[in-house]
Amino acid sequence: MNNLALFELRKKERVPISMVTCYDAWSAKILDQTNVDCLLVGDSLAEIVYGFDSTIHATDEMMALHTAAVARSAKTKFIVADMPFLSCSRGIIHAMKTVEKLMRAGANALKIEGASHKLEIIEHIVTSGIPVMGHLGLQPQAIHNLGGNKVQGKEKAGADQILAEAKELERVGCFSIVLECIPKELGECVTKNLKIPTIGIGAGPKTDGQVLVLHDLLGLDENFSPKFLRKYVHLHKIVSSAVDKYHADVRSCEFPSVSECY
Repeated sequence: MNNLALFELRKKERVPISMVTCYDAWSAKILDQTNVDCLLVGDSLAEIVYGFDSTIHATDEMMALHTAAVARSAKTKFIVADMPFLSCSRGIIHAMKTVEKLMRAGANALKIEGASHKLEIIEHIVTSGIPVMGHLGLQPQAIHNLGGNKVQGKEKAGADQILAEAKELERVGCFSIVLECIPKELGECVTKNLKIPTIGIGAGPKTDGQVLVLHDLLGLDENFSPKFLRKYVHLHKIVSSAVDKYHADVRSCEFPSVSECY
């Protein structure tokens, strides 16, 4: 079920939604054969794939290219693509050009960070027939304004603002909202006050679902271990060991063997 009905059904039946980031064809092919509910082509690819220090370096072209790669290999999954930095801050015309690029690339829905001045644009996109997922709490695209990767909504004023913005995003038609790095009590509060499902990342266990970056849950970066992350395997060590074994076999002339020759 790779459509919006999945999210509505999961919320109604209180079955948690699983979402994983995906940036390329090889990982999309693997994830397409798993039970995970949906894939997110996140602007975090700027950091993980291209080595930048933040997501603000992701461009329309990057997002469209990677969305297309994922869509070609993940035939059965619901694919959400991030609207990149400033794409919704230059007016409706610019925003809709980015929307068109990502939807033509193969996205089933778009994710937009923040609310406030973006509400009108979000409503326009939704009324144009494009599903939109919201994103509140820690917003990586606003990292300079937030002063770093900090937990949001710890004080009452901040918590009240996040709840109010969540209700506004629901009002303008978002089908779901990602809640990033907020206290677990706030994650539960927002979830209970919305009819649409919430997807948490560092937002506690009481949201309607969870999302993690694929590379993070696979343990590909030994130096990245935030509190919210659970590493299900440590591929960094496995990959390093495999490559070193290959190197040793080449040096010792054990590879290729007779059976591996034409």
